[in-house]
Amino acid sequence: LFFTTSLREALKDADAVFIAVGTPPDEDGSADLHYVLDVAREIGEIINDYIVVVTKSTVPVGTNYKVKGVIQAALGKRAFDVASNPEFLKEGDAVNDFLSPDRVVIGVESDRARRVMERLYHAFILNNTPIYFMDILSAEMTKYAANSMLATRISFMNDIANLCEIVGADVE
Repeated sequence: LFFTTSLREALKDADAVFIAVGTPPDEDGSADLHYVLDVAREIGEIINDYIVVVTKSTVPVGTNYKVKGVIQAALGKRAFDVASNPEFLKEGDAVNDFLSPDRVVIGVESDRARRVMERLYHAFILNNTPIYFMDILSAEMTKYAANSMLATRISFMNDIANLCEIVGADVE
């Protein structure tokens, strides 16, 4: 493990590179993908050898295909793969959730990309962390489904707490 501000240096001899940048909401509420796509373009201009470009950022379904197109446009015919590896981190507990996830979701298109990701997550596999391989669109959708379920649970509990207050029950 080393740290650098040079993308070129970071990509040298790498098997995988993670895009983990912000996707703030645009004025219309949609995700602003320009940071993700800018990094993808830079990656496409730099890489010389096969690499798996993994999107960690929370992105709309279909974004990894945009990333692939941007890299392909900059890269030409050199080989690469994209993968989706959404994160499921609780606010205030991100480091612990990263080190001990309850599950890992990985979307890939090729056996070669899957092998790279299996090597990368080998320690988690040994630790019996569930790893779910699926296609890229399904991995992207899994992130949205999980976020929606969490929002639903929070809203439900807030409604139950309100009802308890109205009827005099103890929500605890």
